Amino acid sequence: MQPLWAPWRMEYIASDKSAVASDCVFCVESTPEHDHERQILFRGAHAFVVMNRYPYSNGHLLVVPYRHLATLTELTRPERAEMFDLVCLAQTVVDEVMAPQGYNLGFNLGVAAGAGIAAHLHWHIVPRWQGDTNFMPVVGELRVIPQHLQRTYELLTENFSGRTL
Repeated sequence: MQPLWAPWRMEYIASDKSAVASDCVFCVESTPEHDHERQILFRGAHAFVVMNRYPYSNGHLLVVPYRHLATLTELTRPERAEMFDLVCLAQTVVDEVMAPQGYNLGFNLGVAAGAGIAAHLHWHIVPRWQGDTNFMPVVGELRVIPQHLQRTYELLTENFSGRTL
């Protein structure tokens, strides 16, 4: 039997998922001095691109508005436009770095829809490859992420650097 090593999963499993706005992981300060720790890849005027710390696949990114809000209808037109532009930019960068064969893009709005952090809207960008879903999620109730998050962050950061919207 092969051991699987995903040390970041235990942090998520044991974490308190009932965070209030004051300790929301997506409520970030306006200065980028902690972007490396938070794994923020790109900042726009209204939203940012960040790595998902508990990914479904390598390169799983999130586009998050700075404002703490839970629904699409609360977004302003500039926020909506920039979030879509950031999704396009993220897809371009992930295409260049990881060459996925497809993507799952979307929102989980509300706890009933599977939102892990329902109080702060975020758009998932999940790169996919043929055969990346195998028996492991069904039989073992786990996912195999073949690259360490820090290495993925380093590769993506290099390719986001110098980009503009």
